[in-house]
Formats: sequence, structure tokens, C-alpha cells
Amino acid sequence: MRKLLLACIMLALLCLGACAQPQPGDLPARAQTALSKAVTYFTRNIACHGGYLWWYSQDLTERAGEREATPTQVWVQPPGTPSVGFAYLRAYEATDDTQYLEAAKSAAASLAWGQLESGGWDYRIDFDPEESKRWYYRRDKGNISAEEAAKRRNTSTFDDNTSQHALRLLMAVDDVTGHEPRYHEAVEYGLAFFRRAQFPNGAWPQRYPLSEKGYSRQYTFNDNAINDCIDVMLTAYHTYGKREYLDAARRGGDFIILSQLPQPQAGWAQQYDENLQPASARWFEPAACNGAVTPRNMRTLMQLYLETGEDKYLKPITAAIGWLERSRLPDGQWARFYEPGTNRPLYVNMDREVVYEFVNIRPGYSWMSTYGIPGVIERYRELMAKGRQAYLADRDRAPTRADKQERLKALNPRVREIIAALDDQGRWVTGGRITCRTFISNVETLSEYLGLVRELRGG
Repeated sequence: MRKLLLACIMLALLCLGACAQPQPGDLPARAQTALSKAVTYFTRNIACHGGYLWWYSQDLTERAGEREATPTQVWVQPPGTPSVGFAYLRAYEATDDTQYLEAAKSAAASLAWGQLESGGWDYRIDFDPEESKRWYYRRDKGNISAEEAAKRRNTSTFDDNTSQHALRLLMAVDDVTGHEPRYHEAVEYGLAFFRRAQFPNGAWPQRYPLSEKGYSRQYTFNDNAINDCIDVMLTAYHTYGKREYLDAARRGGDFIILSQLPQPQAGWAQQYDENLQPASARWFEPAACNGAVTPRNMRTLMQLYLETGEDKYLKPITAAIGWLERSRLPDGQWARFYEPGTNRPLYVNMDREVVYEFVNIRPGYSWMSTYGIPGVIERYRELMAKGRQAYLADRDRAPTRADKQERLKALNPRVREIIAALDDQGRWVTGGRITCRTFISNVETLSEYLGLVRELRGG
């Protein structure tokens, strides 16, 4: 009898141990739990009025966007508030769980609250009752005197995908909520601003309203400013179906064509003056033909060709590829700046001198890289080989069940790693910091995984 009792106890312990061990079939449930736990922590402990910075210390005593920030500030510039909001939308799309939709709506609401009277956004928003008076927000319109408004900051920026990404998130939330007024009004105001800020020749500046002098009023490709504005106009066209947004995007493409530099340097500059000549900006950004801007413009031109079918958007690309192929450095990279005329790579040293040798160069800047050039050239050649209709058909082809199963299998190891890295509080801590970049990446991976599981199970 005693032996039988011991055997039963051992069997029970073995069963308990087996139940405690994660089983392969448990992974979707564990992924869902991890996703919910991480989002709950972020919305309850990290969010400030629905918005976010870039990173936080583990004990939340330190925080920053591009620079140190206060507890009442959020960042608009990626990977701040709009980027986190899009991660929430992806989670909602994958799971249909309103927890994630509410988080996305809160992020969008924080952006609507911080929309400037000029129509776009500054890099950050401050919710402190007194500090917020440094800015002239849309919500202040009609509530403060003209004299007070003139004292406040009201310059919207297209730099670093700031106003563009904010408006994209608002459009996405506006669309998924059925045009709730607090989002829709911000969207309409923002889209009117984008169109107002566009120059007659199709370009956009770095900031608007225009300053009396300085590089921020120039026609700006640096940091993808014009390219992101074109993308916003195309997104608006697809979301709302209004022709004026497509026309604005097309005018942006027309400016790319207009501003291409002549042979043999048939690339583009980072920015241009009012005479369409390459212009300098910050002290380490000389007027030059630019190896980083050129592939971005090629990509946007292909995007516009696929959208419109107009051959004019493809015509500049062959000459641009020719210049890039002639300008490749011996190590396989490209320089950011090439001297007009000589095509020699340019750098700027710590003495603020434009030089040809990479010696004592200003750090923290991408002076040389591949800049995605090989991939852009490959994409263009694929487009030319297939033709527009076949290329679009391949691009837009829905994945088969086998494709989804293969992708799900490929995601499994990364999903397990993400779940294992989540701590008891629901945080992913890297290097002693809680970063929005890591949070976004992990949420998107879990969401993709859960979305595939849901589709393969039939919804």
C-alpha cells in the first residue's frame, strides 16, 4: 500500500512538472500574455498623456527624446509617440483586442493636443500647464491675444519625419475609428498645412512658416523631408480619396525631376536655394551632390511611377544610376558628399574645413555608407524587367497558407526570445534602459506572429 501511495505521489509530481513546462502549443497564448503585459506596463507607467519619449532609465528617474526630457514632455520625432502608436495599431489589427486600439487612440490624442497653430508639430510636446505656454498650439487659437501668440513658438518641422509621422498616425486612427472629430479635425487641419507649406514648384522646406533667412527655408531633401511629405500626400489620397492630395504628391515628384543635377553628376543635393543650386546647411553639410539623398529620390520616383503609371518619373533614374556606379568608393561604399564638378568625395574636419582626406573628421555623422543604393538599383531593374502591372501584381499578391506557415515557423525562435526577455513587471530592459525602439520592435514581432496564428486558425 505504501509503495502504491509513493508511486501515486511521484506520478502526480511528474504531471505537475510537465504542466509547469511550457508546451509548444502554448506559444500563442504566451505571446498574447506577453504582449498584453508589455503594453499594460507601457501605458500605465511610461505614457505621459498618451505620448512617449525615446528612452527611460530602469527606475524612470531619467528620460529623453533626442535630448534630456522632463516627466511632462513627449517626443513626436521617431521613435517617439507616433511610432509607438503605430505599434499599438499593429497589435490591434493582429488581435482585435481593444486594449491596443485605446492605447493607439491615446497616442493620437496626445498629438492632436500638441498640434501647432501653424498646422504641424515641433519635435516635442510639453503637457506642463506653464511650460506648454511656450508654444502656440491649435487649441490656443482664439483663446489668447495676438500679442501673446506672437511670443510663442509656432514653427512646424518636416525634419526627421516629425510632422509627417504625426499626421500619418492621426490619419490611421481617424480611419479605424470612423472619423471621430478629435482626430478628424486634426487631420484636416494638418493636411491643409502640408498643402500650404508646399512651394509652387512642388518642394517643401525643412520648417514652416518660413524663416527670414537660413537653411530651414530651403528646398529640403535632407533627412527625407520632401520624400516623407510626398508619402503623406499619397497616404491621404488612399485614405480619403481626394484628388488634391495625389496632385500634391505628383508636384513633389515633379520637383525631384526638376532638381536633378546635370550630367555627369546626375544625382541630387541635400538642399537647394531659390535658384535651384545646391546649398549648404549646417557647418558640416557643404553644397554637394549627395550619395544618401540620391537613392531616396530614386525610390520616391519609383513609388510615384507605380502609383500613377507616368513614365516621366522613371526617366531620371538611369542617369542617376550611372553617376552612382561611377562614384562608388574602393571599399564598396559611397560618400555622402561629392564636390560639384570634380566629383571628389568631401568631408568636414573638426576645424570646420571642407577637405578631401578622412582625417580629424567631425564624428557622429554618416560620411560614408552604402545608403541602400544596391537594393534601390536592384529594385529598379526588377521593375524594368517585369513591367509595372506584373511588378504590382507580385508586390500585392496575398501570401498563401504555405507562405504564412513558413513565416510563422521562422518567427517562433524570435518570439520565444522576446517572451523570455520580458521581466516580471512587463518591461524589456536593454543596457539599463527601457527604450521605445525595443518596445516597438518586440510588439510588432509579437503582433505579426499572433496575426498569422489567427489567420491560420481561420480568424
